[in-house]
Amino acid sequence: MSGRPEILFPLFAELETLTGVGPKSVQNLAAIDIARPRDLIFTLPQSGVDRRKRETVQGADLPGVVTVEVVVGNHRAPSRRGGAYRVEATDAATTFQIVFFHARDEYLRKILPTGARRVVSGKVELFDGVAQMVHPDHVLEPDEIGDISDFEPIYPLTAGVTQKMMGKAVTSALARVPELAEWIDTAQKAQAGWPDWHAAVRTAHAPEDIGDLSAAHPARERLAYDEFMAHQMTLALARSKLRRAKGRETVGTGALQAKVLEVLPYALTGAQTRAIADVAADMALPTRMNRLLQGDVGAGKTLVAFKALLIAVEAGGQGVMMAPTSILAQQHLEGLRPLAEAAGVRLDILTGRDKGTERRAKLEALAKGDIQILVGTHAVFQKDVEFADLRLAIVDEQHRFGVHQRMELGRKGAQADVLVMTATPIPRSLALAQYGDMDVSVLDEKPPGRKPIKTALVNMSRMDEVVDHLRKALAEGRQAYWVCPLVEESEIVDLSSAEERFKRLRAALGEGVVGLVHGQMLPDQKDAAMKAFQQGETSVLVATTVIEVGVDVPNASIMVIERAESFGLAQLHQLRGRVGRGEAQSTCLMMYQAPLSEGGERRLTTMRDTEDGFKISEVDLEMRGAGDLIGTAQSGLPKFRVADMETQTALMAVAQSDARKLLHDDPDLTGARGQAARVLLWLMEQDQAIRLIGVG
Repeated sequence: MSGRPEILFPLFAELETLTGVGPKSVQNLAAIDIARPRDLIFTLPQSGVDRRKRETVQGADLPGVVTVEVVVGNHRAPSRRGGAYRVEATDAATTFQIVFFHARDEYLRKILPTGARRVVSGKVELFDGVAQMVHPDHVLEPDEIGDISDFEPIYPLTAGVTQKMMGKAVTSALARVPELAEWIDTAQKAQAGWPDWHAAVRTAHAPEDIGDLSAAHPARERLAYDEFMAHQMTLALARSKLRRAKGRETVGTGALQAKVLEVLPYALTGAQTRAIADVAADMALPTRMNRLLQGDVGAGKTLVAFKALLIAVEAGGQGVMMAPTSILAQQHLEGLRPLAEAAGVRLDILTGRDKGTERRAKLEALAKGDIQILVGTHAVFQKDVEFADLRLAIVDEQHRFGVHQRMELGRKGAQADVLVMTATPIPRSLALAQYGDMDVSVLDEKPPGRKPIKTALVNMSRMDEVVDHLRKALAEGRQAYWVCPLVEESEIVDLSSAEERFKRLRAALGEGVVGLVHGQMLPDQKDAAMKAFQQGETSVLVATTVIEVGVDVPNASIMVIERAESFGLAQLHQLRGRVGRGEAQSTCLMMYQAPLSEGGERRLTTMRDTEDGFKISEVDLEMRGAGDLIGTAQSGLPKFRVADMETQTALMAVAQSDARKLLHDDPDLTGARGQAARVLLWLMEQDQAIRLIGVG
């Protein structure tokens, strides 16, 4: 795969090689991400204007665009500077005015000479009963009518770029579109009724009516599919590279798992049983596991993860579980300790805080294989950390952990299986786009014994009642979180709002009852405040959103979220999931400032009406759009020019299975269709994929 195929060179030339594109335009086009002719080809018209010629403006649907042949009449220059310059024009049935502002006489007399016939096209409006065409888009001689199409495509523009210039540049780029060999499966293409690539590009840029602009039009749908296909090929290549990487066959005996099941107070859910079976089957294969375990808040991911770690230990190996922060690693440790004791397995923790002799002793025990399960932070990546026989790595909280890190982790335990856990329910379309290289197991059932959380919406004006309610609950030995909103993005204001609330609650509820944790604190201060709350020394924890990730306090059964309307749905869902972990009936009070915006109201009522994280994430996607939902910049989420992830999920799913099948049948992409797919990857600038194919 030495370099870009020659057939694509014209599409990757400089923009200035196109008709009508000068250095200034190049700068302007860069603002809408257009840097090469190929970018223009994938910038499709977003609407169109009917420019079919009519006999007369009379009876036309006004205000609207009219194209009509006229005899040019008298010119009337404005009486004052900046006034309207008017030209009379007579069509087959009536006379109307063509109006210009700030125009030069001699220019107008040249393009519209009195007595001459011209075709004019532009928007016509009625002013005081007189039809006027202000600044026509086109003024042509009658024999030039072929220069404008009956239905003129309208392109997205940016400052300094006109439709006319854009149209010229696109036409010039289209002249370079080569005939490419087909990369789509023949049966799939026939069934969908898609044209060849070359024809699809031309058709998409030459709509004949408004229907041709629809995403479902065969030409547009094909181009969207091509984008999905290239993206899914990249993910499938990453997946097959991981799969081809030799793994170890890790088969458990079931002995340790049985001991853990004995001490569990309840049976596993169907979803947990299925997920464990998926994981066990993957681990038993000679190839590397690359699975995503997606579970809603409280769906019992930890247990699935622990059973997977036990399979590694039963097979004579080791397992590691990674968390994003020390406090979460500490929590995993505490959550797993009783299970590890039941199984008789040695469990330990390694974070950046381990220093000196203690750290050395742990490293030695790991290298000898005495520590069977290690919990830790990114510190387990450090050079001097050696395992005796690492079989399984589990990574918690996926969104900080992209494809690159997944490959990096693979190098640590040269053949370790990888299981990634995320507590953020992700809509199917995003799961396909972000984790298309992985196999996915979903935990969509709650374990028995988890009571639903009562959610209520409360106006901020009822603050005193909320504090009273809290006082009563504390008297019964309950604990509560009180979350303060992020005020604008400023840490300082943010801090003062949390400190202010902390002082007020302390005054209302008594000294020593209320703790505070916010983003400006040092990690040790944060940990101390969290610990005091975890151990019940404080009963209320006032916090900014730093608590949304994972901290577990089973006795906390009340969650107050102040100015809940200023939070996103996913955040609200994560925050609410901090309660409802113990015996008591839990409540979540979402306090809002009236009046609510339409979006704010929809978010809060969605939260009140459902606890299903997957439903909530679908509403979130619908409201915010994909890029916004996971922050495109850091997510590595693809930017599609034609395809729309939200409305074309089914198309992306087809592209995923097709890409996987193609690589299964032709792993090195050397067959005819494989070669065509390579050209597609170059065309879509999937550099990462091209690197993965390597020289092969």
